[in-house]
Amino acid sequence: MWKRILLLATICSAVQAPARDKPENWVQVRSPHFTIISNSNEKQARRVADQFERMRSVFHKLFPKLPIDPATPIIVLATKDEKDFRALEPAAYLARGQVKLAGLFLTALDKNYVLMRLDAEGDHPYSVVYHEYTHLLLSKADWMPLWMNEGLAEYYQNTDIREKAVFVGEPSTENVVWLRANRMLPLATLFTVDHTSPYYHEENKGSIFYAESWALTHYLRVKDSQENTHRLTDYATLLTQNVDAVTAATRAFGDLKQLQSALEDYVQQNAFHYMKVAATTDVDESAFQAQGVTRLQADAVRADFLAYNERTADARALLDHILQEDPNNVSAHETMGYLAFRQRHMDEARNWYAQAVKLDSQSFLAHYYFAAMSMNGTVASADEAQVETSLRASIKLNPSFGPSYDSLAMFLGMRHRNLDEARMMGLTAVGLEPTNLSYRLNVASVLLLMERGEDAEGVIRDALHFAKTPEETARAQSFLEHAEEYAEAQEDRRQYDQQLKAGMAQVTATGSVPEAEGASASPPAEELVPKGPYHFMVGVLKDVHCSAPAMDLNLVSGGKTLGLHTGNYFKLSFSALNVALKGALNPCADLEGRPAKVEYVESASKSAAVVVAIEIHK
Repeated sequence: MWKRILLLATICSAVQAPARDKPENWVQVRSPHFTIISNSNEKQARRVADQFERMRSVFHKLFPKLPIDPATPIIVLATKDEKDFRALEPAAYLARGQVKLAGLFLTALDKNYVLMRLDAEGDHPYSVVYHEYTHLLLSKADWMPLWMNEGLAEYYQNTDIREKAVFVGEPSTENVVWLRANRMLPLATLFTVDHTSPYYHEENKGSIFYAESWALTHYLRVKDSQENTHRLTDYATLLTQNVDAVTAATRAFGDLKQLQSALEDYVQQNAFHYMKVAATTDVDESAFQAQGVTRLQADAVRADFLAYNERTADARALLDHILQEDPNNVSAHETMGYLAFRQRHMDEARNWYAQAVKLDSQSFLAHYYFAAMSMNGTVASADEAQVETSLRASIKLNPSFGPSYDSLAMFLGMRHRNLDEARMMGLTAVGLEPTNLSYRLNVASVLLLMERGEDAEGVIRDALHFAKTPEETARAQSFLEHAEEYAEAQEDRRQYDQQLKAGMAQVTATGSVPEAEGASASPPAEELVPKGPYHFMVGVLKDVHCSAPAMDLNLVSGGKTLGLHTGNYFKLSFSALNVALKGALNPCADLEGRPAKVEYVESASKSAAVVVAIEIHK
């Protein structure tokens, strides 16, 4: 389990970034897919770049249809010795008696870091790196069950990249020993383990899950190679066709009891086969670009890694030093913004990112975070142009980063303009991250703004397949109910318009008004026409009444009551400040009695103002 814990453990550290007795020489080597930053020398940095490019090439050959390049760059910090490595590794591993790491992979929504030692020892010093790298490459395979995902990561973690050959699938001694000493899980159980299962979380059960996942993956890959079969591929194909994991296994692997018996015999054997891959890994070393790195530039990268590694005190101490020497250091401003964001100090985070943007940051993350922080509350009119500009700059700087497209879609949607572009931005985000539930629901929101209720329903129904937790399912289901209400209201309006049109045609033809047949359609609520400037008011929401899609409510503040109306509450911009909402917001049921800040515009009618946005408060 430690391979996962090293990335998920809560880090608390009082260890300071070590003082340097003499200046260090840092070098940066950029290859087509990696950036290596090292305090060794250019030759070693180039060798690391070559190793990682070859590792990527191996995966490209093994999985030709798999998108293997993440949306955010992979930065490799290659330290020359254990001392420099320990200055950056997770604080949980600094205590005496802890496992000595040789490398780790740290991945987040917006960053991918590798930390490694150039003096690492052992047969497989980078097994953790390869394990997590495999997970990164498989992250978009949403159809893949957990056992297969972990089994492949365990299988590839012992990859051995040499000058003229690559060896894949070398056996894991730790897993073999564990399986020989413990009883295996029934395969039907193994195939259904998910992220909520105790077999994945509890230490002992988790260990048998990892070990058995490795053993089954190793067994099937070896047998497929020896017998010229493709059972793993057949299994994967069935899963992509939405066949459940156990049925797919029975159809691809045969009788599960016989497979269980064969697997138990397999782990008892004395020798294990592994694969040799030809060294033609298509790495062009002439494409590598090397340059020197100043001490402040290196410190900025180290500080950012410490921040993402949750060694907050160490990161802040280094950042303070950088900003003292170079107050306009863009990278330091960005990392300070990230620290403030992680601590939920949104205004402070926005200010740091705003400064980075003003300093002409070329980081897509600085532009994205500035816009995202600004959109967290009500965007002032003076800031709207810069928020949109930053989102478009983020997209231009990194066209593969989905959150920027999603945020631009919501930004345009909340302002009820360029809705066709907003929909396309949302669809681009979904294309980049197909399993992201929020992106899909946001596309549905834009479709509702476009008055395409039935299309929104279809998007939400598809999105339900990507809900990974009960909370996500409830959120999507609640949203679907709102969309169905809206589509029903649209149909009522369409029928009323048809009846009205037919009636007017008969009046024109006969000069008389026809009598209504059956229950007459109710006319839609009269839409108020905005007139005058926009205002803000804080108070408590009362008397919320819906007649989908219209909504009327009052805002009570200081003994005064402001009447509010919207002809379509699906077009309102809702947000929450320091409030945790359970599932999707149901405006008709969840607003009553809530403290809120309301943005509204006066109307020609004296009875009510037109509500534009509602920000719920504690």
